Amino acid sequence: MIAPGQWLGLLGGGQLGRMFCHAAQALGYRVMVLDPDTEGPAASVADQHLCAAYDDVQALDALSDYCHAVTTEFENVPAKSLAILARRAHVAPGARAVEIAQDRVVEKTFIQSLGVQVAPHIALNALQDLEQIPAELFPGILKASRFGYDGKGQVRVANLAQAKQAFTDDLGSAVAVLEGMVPFVQEISVVLARGRDGQCMVFPPARNVHHHGILAVSHISGEKSLVYERAIHSARIIADSLGYHGVLCVEFFVLANDEVIVNEIAPRPHNSGHYTQNACVTSQFEQQVRAMTGLPLGSTQLLAPCVMLNILGDVWYPSGTSERVEPDWASVLALPNVSLHLYGKSEARIGRKMGHINVVDQNFEQAVKRANQVVDLLKLPVRASL
Repeated sequence: MIAPGQWLGLLGGGQLGRMFCHAAQALGYRVMVLDPDTEGPAASVADQHLCAAYDDVQALDALSDYCHAVTTEFENVPAKSLAILARRAHVAPGARAVEIAQDRVVEKTFIQSLGVQVAPHIALNALQDLEQIPAELFPGILKASRFGYDGKGQVRVANLAQAKQAFTDDLGSAVAVLEGMVPFVQEISVVLARGRDGQCMVFPPARNVHHHGILAVSHISGEKSLVYERAIHSARIIADSLGYHGVLCVEFFVLANDEVIVNEIAPRPHNSGHYTQNACVTSQFEQQVRAMTGLPLGSTQLLAPCVMLNILGDVWYPSGTSERVEPDWASVLALPNVSLHLYGKSEARIGRKMGHINVVDQNFEQAVKRANQVVDLLKLPVRASL
């Protein structure tokens, strides 16, 4: 066990890292962040900031000199850097798990090998490979195999001609995967924490709604269902098979017959798990700290139903105007059971994640009603639903 008071390392300086810092510091740890951004949300709250590239060997050495354990807040850090750090510090999650999650083709192949269902797809390494696409995969979504997130690196295509154009023009002929459109009825996610000893604690699943490829609303009612049981079972298979250590999110499509299909995995805390900050005994960020330090994992009990609303930079530009207007936070916070979490970003931009709001209530219907009051006040694009 790494006792409170010691240094923990973090690769990445975004909002997930910021919330990790807060959780680690609340437990008495000090945090060193390695991030090339001089003004990142995590760097501004960390105890120390190493401003360097993620593959900077000297910076990695400095991080492992100070820190007993290191984690990451996003999956696109070089897996090689994690392997280097692992020579001298405990790294969670490990390089192998992150490397698998970095590549959609590798990820899908791995998940299928476990007997867990994924969307129908085909890997595309070069333009000529597109001639081999089965007709049943159209219409589909062409996705860059690496470095895609929040709808980026993805193009919807209806036929082969569109796929060829998107492959060359939008993806720059990079390795890609074409997924057939899955006729899902809803999207859900499972966030879990797995310790060094294999202990696994699973948070209640979230029902999610996306807008333009970015998560807009997560609904957490606490209900039990066969769908949720199947999703949790699949998520645990994936975590155990990876020998995973840390916080993991698995996103699923739910079909009309209640089957669940894995969409993708994220080897880190996840946007859909932000509700845990106000609605659970232990947040996903505290679990990340507990898992990497060898502390016992905390309870994932849901204290109250919750609706999580994502806040994008669009909120600062009402009605699509170019004039920046500060949102009416006072009116939002005047509503009962509403918690605001802003990420400390210096500039609000259209489509940029700036914060989130958690609305809790002992009654899920009331939480939805209250959340929609926030939606109306901030003119958010997606309403919460029962």
